[in-house]
Amino acid sequence: MPVNAAATATAAAPARSESRAGSRVDSAVLSVPAAAPAVAAAHYAARLAFEADVSDVHADLAAGVPGVVVVDTRSDVAWGQGRIPGALHILTGRIADLAPRLIDPAQTVVTYCWGPGCNGATRSALAFARLGYQVKEMLGGFEYWVREGFAYDTATGTEQRPVDDLTAPRSGISCAC
Repeated sequence: MPVNAAATATAAAPARSESRAGSRVDSAVLSVPAAAPAVAAAHYAARLAFEADVSDVHADLAAGVPGVVVVDTRSDVAWGQGRIPGALHILTGRIADLAPRLIDPAQTVVTYCWGPGCNGATRSALAFARLGYQVKEMLGGFEYWVREGFAYDTATGTEQRPVDDLTAPRSGISCAC
């Protein structure tokens, strides 16, 4: 959801502020004023309508929440290397052909690809949306699924790596944020 520049101007903040020592300093954070609270609320609500994080997807799959289907859009080689248990494998270029046969349009589709450096999940989410599906992109992709310590399937069985403490608490318990 694009934010109107005029709407953000209503929450103007100084680009310079006083430091603890009393001298004036330039602010990288305040050089562009923060959005008005109502504009910010609309922006963040819209982001949550388009995105889901790895922990939330894992929680829903573990709880067997109905109405959610996870789709891996990576290559066959990537799929064989590792995938989220229960995910469907549909390459982005095949979504228009396969989705109507494999996915009930009443379900919400969650797409993922390799990780934050890959826009494959975004491209596939667009393809699903164009077909009329409700869709969300899983932030972090397969990379963050693995880094958060969740089990994943491979061509040879199920694997799980230790939690990367830069992505989740070492305890393996959700950050609950």
